[in-house]
Amino acid sequence: MDLAYYPYPSRRHVVLGRRGAVATSQPLAALSGMEMLLKGGNAVDAAIAMAAALTVVEPTSNGIGGDLFAMVWDGRLHGLNASGKSPLCLTPERIPEGGMPERGWLPVTVPGAVSGWRALHERFGRLPFPEVLAPAIRYAEEGFPVGPETARAWRRAEEIYLSLKGPEFQAFQEVFFPGGRAPGAGEV
Repeated sequence: MDLAYYPYPSRRHVVLGRRGAVATSQPLAALSGMEMLLKGGNAVDAAIAMAAALTVVEPTSNGIGGDLFAMVWDGRLHGLNASGKSPLCLTPERIPEGGMPERGWLPVTVPGAVSGWRALHERFGRLPFPEVLAPAIRYAEEGFPVGPETARAWRRAEEIYLSLKGPEFQAFQEVFFPGGRAPGAGEV
């Protein structure tokens, strides 16, 4: 394989290393994974750290209320499906005649991501769980500069989510659209 040959245009290039590699759509999240590797963690520690960080630094694509699917190789292949289930009280009679709405509480599944992180960590993790979550917590508490791609996606989401009315949307709008608008690139 010729690592210097790039047949497709891209701003990203091959990265090589001897102690592991990480990759995400957001550099701060990738840094979280690298931080775990440098502390002696393994690939599972790095993956959980990056997934948790992405829920903070790229909220337009990831969320703590999402699902998790994983495959881990430790000499054997292990799979995990931590997808959310429908709430127990969601019976067919509760679904409106026109079908399931796109937004609101009714279409929300029980989140599986965090339970998946925990299950993966308990079986394969090396570092203490609080240490694996520390970068995400740090970004949430101290803030982070919004990346350009995330800012674009956030701005596109404004017209969808700011137009929603009702008390069930108010807290979401206050958290994710402070001052009634999406944060711009570089804003903390």
